[in-house]
Amino acid sequence: MSQNAEGIAWAQTFLSKPALAVLTLLTLGALAEAAPWPELRIFRSPASPSGPSGALERAPKASVARPEAGEAQTTEATTRLNLATPAHPSAERPEGRFGGQAAPPDWSSIETEPPPVPIVDGTGHALDGFFAALERTQRKEAGAITRIAHFGDSVIVSDYVSGTLRRKLQGTFGDSGHGYMLIANAWPAYFHNDVFRFATSGFRVSRIVGPTIKDGLYGLGGATFKAGPGLIARYGTAEEGEVGRSVSRFVLSYLAEPGAGTILVKVDEGEPEAIDTSEPARAVRQREIRVPDGPHRFELSFRGPTSRAFGVVLERDVPGVVLDALGVQGARIRFLDEQNDEHYRDELVWRKPNLIAYQFGANESGDGYAYPMDQYQATMQAVIKQGQAALPEASCLVIGAMDRARVENGQVTSMKIIQLIVAEQRRAAEALGCAYFDTYAAMGGWGSMPAWLRRGLGQADMTHPTGVGAIRIGNWLYQALMDRYAEYLKRRAAQ
Repeated sequence: MSQNAEGIAWAQTFLSKPALAVLTLLTLGALAEAAPWPELRIFRSPASPSGPSGALERAPKASVARPEAGEAQTTEATTRLNLATPAHPSAERPEGRFGGQAAPPDWSSIETEPPPVPIVDGTGHALDGFFAALERTQRKEAGAITRIAHFGDSVIVSDYVSGTLRRKLQGTFGDSGHGYMLIANAWPAYFHNDVFRFATSGFRVSRIVGPTIKDGLYGLGGATFKAGPGLIARYGTAEEGEVGRSVSRFVLSYLAEPGAGTILVKVDEGEPEAIDTSEPARAVRQREIRVPDGPHRFELSFRGPTSRAFGVVLERDVPGVVLDALGVQGARIRFLDEQNDEHYRDELVWRKPNLIAYQFGANESGDGYAYPMDQYQATMQAVIKQGQAALPEASCLVIGAMDRARVENGQVTSMKIIQLIVAEQRRAAEALGCAYFDTYAAMGGWGSMPAWLRRGLGQADMTHPTGVGAIRIGNWLYQALMDRYAEYLKRRAAQ
């Protein structure tokens, strides 16, 4: 049996086991993203050997050209399965594939262990804007909401690391709401913790990763949706857990344009309010619906001609933290620059995050050496500079790529290109005064993904973390941020 066939057979065996249905769906989405765009495969064929002193991998045959313009159609409804993931997603793994069965996770150690590496801050002040907002939030000042925009690839699409970070920060500083979500599932793996979501099938979606739209208007989340009459989407508070149980306002982000349709907005069992999205000139609009703080449902139903919408925000009028999980499946950081520049700036200004976090690298590694490293850093800096220009008072955090593995000569080994990518990520962060968290080093550096696979922390695609692994990384990020925050408070007290 070929290594590809063996991998596919093993993945099918794993997915047939009684693992949690939610984790299975997320794993399928991650497996699809593991291959370089545009071809989606379960496993790629191994390339040439690599290692700390080995030869470089060959450049992949897959093109890294931009995706074509057009639309995709959501063919499956967003269902109640997308309510919330368990606090501790299943880490079940079969025996034998990666050298033995994974030991049961020690949750007490995973959730409290200190980060193996600190957040690097060359200036000593890269996170001061974020920490100043956190300090106001901690003092419970009126209107003191600390917002985070967490951009990334599939790890954020599935709200893996971002979901843990949101829960930890809200548990410490207060829950000011779930934040931004796409209108519907732009990708099968799109998922958000601690919130209710539902959408019928049939939304037509364009995305920064393709199929794209010519005007470059994608909202904050990198995806724009066209909806004809009869389509419905619902959002609301979580039904269980410690966060996400209340909301004070829903905000709909949509595009007004000539000849567009009507969106009926209904809260709970109340009477619907009609939003006429037809206007003489095209403009991005936000409609806010305020409600008494508590559990609520928010429904959109589309009438008349096609309407175009981007996303929905859930927030509360209490001091706390909001984290917008802005994941784009298959994205490289440079894809964020595919949007209309003025529109992207306006979206950032609208949300006013105190911290912009960027977590990419897995898909760049899939490009291999077809995309030069110097261009990778240049395009990365261009994206970060856009955020800094839009929000000069906001802090910036680059979260380095995870280790990634592949099979060579029957052995699971790390990919050397990850070392080059994380080095460029750190250089870009230092050049622009951003803080940097080295996920690769925290995992253990070279050989860490093979070790994570054996321990049940890495997925079968040898690229993504399991739910357990993601919780571990999210906790590291939280603890590392809190360590820096404690230093900030100590420095402030000494002034």
